[in-house]
Amino acid sequence: MASTKPLILVVNDDGITAPGIRNLIDVANQLGEVVVVAPDGPQSGMGHAITINSTLRADEIKIDDGPQTEYAVSGTPVDCVKLAVNVILERKPDLIVSGVNHGSNSSINVIYSGTMSAAVEGALENIPSVGFSSLDYSWDQDFEPAKPHIKKVMQLLLKNGLPEGICLNVNIPSPKSAPYKGVKVCRQANANWEEEFDSRKDPRGRNYYWLTGKFVNYDKGNDTDEWALENNYISVVPVEVDFTAHHAIATLNNWDF
Repeated sequence: MASTKPLILVVNDDGITAPGIRNLIDVANQLGEVVVVAPDGPQSGMGHAITINSTLRADEIKIDDGPQTEYAVSGTPVDCVKLAVNVILERKPDLIVSGVNHGSNSSINVIYSGTMSAAVEGALENIPSVGFSSLDYSWDQDFEPAKPHIKKVMQLLLKNGLPEGICLNVNIPSPKSAPYKGVKVCRQANANWEEEFDSRKDPRGRNYYWLTGKFVNYDKGNDTDEWALENNYISVVPVEVDFTAHHAIATLNNWDF
């Protein structure tokens, strides 16, 4: 007999053994039938990259005693969603959850994030999707304070769905600052990275570079994800897959192309 539980696809970019995804699986198991399709190693910062010049492998594995089915994929987070929806799953999932990422994906970080790109890919498939991220980069951080809030978001998505082409970007303050003040639906802050490259030389005298820099928030609004996180709220930003700058169309139509 087919399961009457909602089918939940779990993915991430830190790799299938990362504590963030293991805790997300634990929450998902409370709400539905869970299938995990996640990278076999770290894929942070891959954005919406897909694998087109090499083969992909998806190996079914068993990591813990949970009831979920799991596959480790030799590709990116977006590869994982595509493989799951088109090959592994027998039906389209009712919900895609990505994360929990070890580190923030607020503001402009959504562009670079493999965690959020998996959620965006879900939105392209018209599947309710959400990316969860924690502002704590620690591998051994305590996810327990975040779990009730993660569960609530998932329950609301299963109940209400999302408009076509929309997913959610949820960022959670560090567990060190729990209990949280609440949840705020926000816009993406106008912030960016001011990059620097640390130039060094290898033993053979050749130059190599480490990307470094600092994150700068230019936005003084109190309705942004950065404001919410700085004030100990969980931020929820609706993200759309349509990159068109609709407000600029009228201006461009005045150009003499």
